[in-house]
Amino acid sequence: MHEFDPDERSSDEIARFVKTVVTPRPIAWISTRSEDGVDNLAPFSSYNYVSLKEPTVLFNTPNGDRDELKDTARNALDTEEFVVNVVTEPEIERMDHTSASLPPEESEFDLADVERADCRTVDAPRVTDAPISMECTLHDSLEVHDKLMILGDVQHVHVDEDLLAEGDGKLDMRDLPTVGRLGGPYYTVSDPVEFERQF
Repeated sequence: MHEFDPDERSSDEIARFVKTVVTPRPIAWISTRSEDGVDNLAPFSSYNYVSLKEPTVLFNTPNGDRDELKDTARNALDTEEFVVNVVTEPEIERMDHTSASLPPEESEFDLADVERADCRTVDAPRVTDAPISMECTLHDSLEVHDKLMILGDVQHVHVDEDLLAEGDGKLDMRDLPTVGRLGGPYYTVSDPVEFERQF
């Protein structure tokens, strides 16, 4: 078994290692609106939930001074609002297009020709074609080494009715081809395995 001390490896080597091991990583396609009214849209593959009873999600972004932050992080902190849009296979190319670096006064919605829709509880827009969108208000932010963790409380949810099973109205994962990030240049699309946990 090969072993190593992370301190003995370069930051690029460790980043690639962690991103390859922690897979598949779900992608939050996060939309925000700046204080100047510019709509921003960007994918984040360091994303998960931290609470269920009172649903709270988080995403991580490179840390830095305010003027060094990505537009998404700065907007979320300034306005205390953001929207998590679920990425599915039909949207993978447009999602990738929105990762382009743009000046703060330009919108990735326009760059990638992504249609906006209004939200109910936040001012930021959501992605019209996303099968699920969660409107969030800022819960807190936390600096962790080189990352800034941003947590949001889910205030309202939009779900495509075609994803709801008849009878109980639960989400049917078989109809939701979510996109996940793997190590290197690779992505994956969810393909449910017929296995029911026993414990």
